[in-house]
Amino acid sequence: MSLCKHCIAGVRWEGTAEGTTENIGGIECYVATPTVEYPKNKAVLFLTDVYGPNLINTQLLADDYAKNGFKTIVPDLFDGDAIPLGALQTKDFDAQGWFARHSVATARPIVDKVLAALKEAGVTTIATSGYCYGARLCFDLAFEGISVATALAHPSFLQVPEDFEKYKQTNAPLLINTCTIDPQFPLESQQKADEVLGGGQFAPGYRRAHWEGCTHGFAVRGSMDDPMTKAGKEGAFKTTVEFLMKHL
Repeated sequence: MSLCKHCIAGVRWEGTAEGTTENIGGIECYVATPTVEYPKNKAVLFLTDVYGPNLINTQLLADDYAKNGFKTIVPDLFDGDAIPLGALQTKDFDAQGWFARHSVATARPIVDKVLAALKEAGVTTIATSGYCYGARLCFDLAFEGISVATALAHPSFLQVPEDFEKYKQTNAPLLINTCTIDPQFPLESQQKADEVLGGGQFAPGYRRAHWEGCTHGFAVRGSMDDPMTKAGKEGAFKTTVEFLMKHL
């Protein structure tokens, strides 16, 4: 695994988290629960970037999902060892060592424990929302028929075009929020996804929303002082909520 410079940059947003930290299946999770009546058998599994569930930006996004009626679960994919925002921009942080400890293969058993506990608690229908690192796990859950819908923003670690060809065999509608500058999912890969799944080729539903002038990470770590990034972040969130309302 490798990171681009846009993966490691980011701005900490301002706000107060409203969710709770809960142990689900032995895994620490940030949980955002709607304050209005909502279907108890449904949930959004929010799979994060390398900064994990304790990043205030991630918690605020999860809270906003909940405000739109979705119980949202954000598992700690890194067993308390998420990367602190800004750490990758220092010379002291061992990024190679971190990825050796936290491959996607290592994160998957964590996700499975959470899913098993949610199922035991009566959750029968899961949609996934994945940012950067988390997108790979979202694809794998769709491949296995575990999730009913997949919403991504600036995904990483996807194999192009192989993963999109494989995705055609699933029944999970797919939304990808993409941007102009993204070494992890560049314009060529975005176009390839369109070629494989677009134009009505994927019956469950495919949409790629593109946010011009934004860079990788915009939907969860972008600067709200930049008008284009702010518009992209807010637009990607609105598009994702509309997608979940339709498919979850």
